[in-house]
Amino acid sequence: MTDTSTLLYDFPSCTIRGAVVSEMANNVYLITHKETGAQILIDAADSMAAIKELLRDGAGDATVPARLTTIATTHQHWDHVRALAELLEVSGAQTVAGLQDMAGIEAGTGVKIGHPVADGEVLTDVEGLLQLSCVGLRGHTPGSIAYVLQDYRVSGEIMLDVEGATIILSGDSLFPGGVGNTEGDPQRFASLLDDVQERLFARYPDDAVVLPGHGAATTLGAERASLPLWQDRGW
Repeated sequence: MTDTSTLLYDFPSCTIRGAVVSEMANNVYLITHKETGAQILIDAADSMAAIKELLRDGAGDATVPARLTTIATTHQHWDHVRALAELLEVSGAQTVAGLQDMAGIEAGTGVKIGHPVADGEVLTDVEGLLQLSCVGLRGHTPGSIAYVLQDYRVSGEIMLDVEGATIILSGDSLFPGGVGNTEGDPQRFASLLDDVQERLFARYPDDAVVLPGHGAATTLGAERASLPLWQDRGW
């Protein structure tokens, strides 16, 4: 485990940085738009020290003063929201989470989620240049959301960062080697596997990178052949 900020991707329009924090080895991700300085943080897990370092390093990637505009939470579990209240207090950023997990997050943190999202919605930063597709993945929790970074649309024109580049911030719904924990519940497992297959594997290319809530990155292509195995084993 390390709280050190790491540059994961440096695209022409934005950077993605990450840090691994806490005894739960949570991944925290920060997307910074270079031109506007707008920043979106994915999962305000413990600790604030690591998040402050992420924000500081991300600010160095921008050509103008940077500011955290959005805190997006992948799901309601406590280890992914421990720094949410403190980060909101110091930043005033908009808070985003899946509609079905909103009550759990609010009960656990005291933070009111200002912008609930569901599958198929597009999350846009205040400048309108940094956009994430919201993908509902039901099963690990009822309102788990993966956030997908793809092409940018500026004045109706598509501006590709890297041709075909797709980054899926999957929370705890998809990992190398399988889907997230559904606690042995066959209905929750079937729901999650169906959503992962229909909403990720069927929509996005094999070179799409998956950045999970814990552990190492993978790609859809690296995992696709294992889908029948996951189905057969039931987890």
